[in-house]
Amino acid sequence: MNKPIKRHETLKTLSHEHHHGLLLCWKIRTGIKNNIELSRIKKYTDWFYVNHLIPHFEVEEKYFFPILGKENELIKKAIAEHRRLKRLFENDLDHQKSLSLIEEELDRHIRFEERVLFNEIQRKATQEQLLSLEQIHSEGKFVDNLTDTFWE
Repeated sequence: MNKPIKRHETLKTLSHEHHHGLLLCWKIRTGIKNNIELSRIKKYTDWFYVNHLIPHFEVEEKYFFPILGKENELIKKAIAEHRRLKRLFENDLDHQKSLSLIEEELDRHIRFEERVLFNEIQRKATQEQLLSLEQIHSEGKFVDNLTDTFWE
C-alpha cells in the first residue's frame, strides 16, 4: 500500500503548482474527448504555458535543481523533459498531435517530479537550503483563465 508522501513545506508550493498542471492535462483530455475545436484548447494551453509553466520551470531549474547538481541523472532527466515540453507547447503545426503529447508527457513529468525527484531533493537538501528556498519561492494565488471554459 502506498503511503502519502510527507512533503517539506518548501516543496509544497511546487506541488500545488503541479496540481494545476495536472488539471491542465485533464482539461486537454476533456476537450479532446468532447470534440472541442482544437484551436480553443490550444489557445488555453498557450496561456497556461506562458503564465504558469514557463515561470514554474524557471524556478525549479534556477533554485531547486541545483541542490542535486546538474550532473545528477534525475536532474538531467527533468531538464530534458522541460525542453521536450517547451517544444510541444511551442509547436503550432499539428495541434492534435502536440496537445495529445502535452497531456501525456506533462502528466508523466509531474508524477516523476512528485514521486521521485522531489523526494531526492528533500532527502539531500540541508535545512538551510530548504529555508533559503522558502524565502525565494512562495506560492502565488493561481488565477485561471476562464474566458473560454471548454472543459465544462
